[in-house]
Amino acid sequence: MSVQCEVTGKVVAAAPISFFERYLTLWVFLCIIAGIVLGKFAPALFQAVGRMEVAQVNLPVGVLIWVMIIPMLMKIDFGALHEVRQQKASIGVTLFVNWAIKPFTMALMGWIFIRHVFAQWLPAEQLDSYIAGLILLGAAPCTAMVFVWSNLCRGNANFTLTQVALNDLVMVVAFAPIVALLLGVSSIPVPWETLLLSVVMYIVIPLVIAHAWRSRLMAQGRRAFDAALARIQPFSIIALLATLVLLFAFQGETIIAQPAIIAMLAVPILLQTLLIAALGYLLNRRLHVRHDIAGPSTMIGASNFFELAVAVAIVLYGFDSGAALATVVGVLIEVPVMLWLVKMVNSTKAWYESGA
Repeated sequence: MSVQCEVTGKVVAAAPISFFERYLTLWVFLCIIAGIVLGKFAPALFQAVGRMEVAQVNLPVGVLIWVMIIPMLMKIDFGALHEVRQQKASIGVTLFVNWAIKPFTMALMGWIFIRHVFAQWLPAEQLDSYIAGLILLGAAPCTAMVFVWSNLCRGNANFTLTQVALNDLVMVVAFAPIVALLLGVSSIPVPWETLLLSVVMYIVIPLVIAHAWRSRLMAQGRRAFDAALARIQPFSIIALLATLVLLFAFQGETIIAQPAIIAMLAVPILLQTLLIAALGYLLNRRLHVRHDIAGPSTMIGASNFFELAVAVAIVLYGFDSGAALATVVGVLIEVPVMLWLVKMVNSTKAWYESGA
């Protein structure tokens, strides 16, 4: 499937959601089971994997994260940034919601539910770590899966490229300060050196590699680029699932002891997703933004760059931390919730346009 931009006339490929992406929640459940079983019966193996570190970076996970992120970042066309001026209102909504609202509401949700509502049922020593994981999720707006959500809600493909490219540039400079600020407000110690290393390792370097690789392939033509991306895209999901198996191999004992933790962590993430989606959609409608632009704008705010959040949580707090578990719960509920939001955006088009 291809979509033509009404402003530039450029045709941009917009692939439908893949088999692996459609059933990502199922694969995550299977990874939970596999990780718990493997961790139970081969603990020495996973402890050895956990010790393979250089400068607090676990090497096997570092490789998996790069394999996971780089194919997604290759979809970003920084040449589309010049189109920002064409849709100033919606770009403004996207940046406002993603960077001025979303991280702070997620921190608030964590404070309400983790420190108060569910505190008596959660391990006291992990409360700070759970909140840190939620903050990492809230500070990482979606980069890759938003292309899928945009396609499904019949969004403008070039606008999606533009806002993702712009958000990634903002993320390079804003992610670490916002995370550090919110961790500080929550009285959680900020490991600055590790946080900055994470930004370099999991944003800057993959972005440079992805852009260089994309440029080289595009020089051979769009067909060559699409073919190469189709070949490497499955490795992204496989790397994500392999990372989850490792995570749950370390988290297994906690989950077996208190399975309700998953449900309790899902509550603030779910409420945050619905709140941010509603805010973005209504602001776009208020500003009379076209529906095919408002859809992608809403989706990028509501969804998370959970691959980055998982990676940074592991580096900052470790495999067996509450932060790592919280970010994995974000993966668990992302797909079904976003598919429901896509349905809502599509079904309310007439209502939206009556006001816009």
